[in-house]
Parts: sequence; C-alpha cells; structure tokens
Amino acid sequence: MKYLVYTLVFVFALSLNSCASRVVVKQPASVTVVKKLPRHYKVVRVKGKRYYFFNGKHYQKTRRGYVVVRV
Repeated sequence: MKYLVYTLVFVFALSLNSCASRVVVKQPASVTVVKKLPRHYKVVRVKGKRYYFFNGKHYQKTRRGYVVVRV
C-alpha cells in the first residue's frame, strides 16, 4: 500500500512538469501593404517561393494585397 501511494505521488508530480515551451514571435513594427503591383514588376523565385520584384523591393502576395518582404 505504501509503495502505491509513493508511486501515485511520483506520477502526479511528473504530470505537473511540461516539456513544451512557449515560443513568442515578435511581429514587425510596420507592414507596408500594396493593393496592386506596378505594371513593370518581375516575378522571381527564391528557394522555391514566388516573389514580385519592383524598384529594388520584393513583394509577397497575401489575402490583403502585396507585402514588402526581405529576401
């Protein structure tokens, strides 16, 4: 009986500890969203992802429009 109580206490104590850690991702301070790209943009692929290039900036398509990103 004593062994069972010690085992239950040990299992309960282990269940209070978690191996998972919380990851917090910091959002950028400001995001530039463009509704429509200029006429003379170029489509480029970087590591298999599609980006739109114009005037020295890369854009990525989102639901709200196009977002300026760093590649």
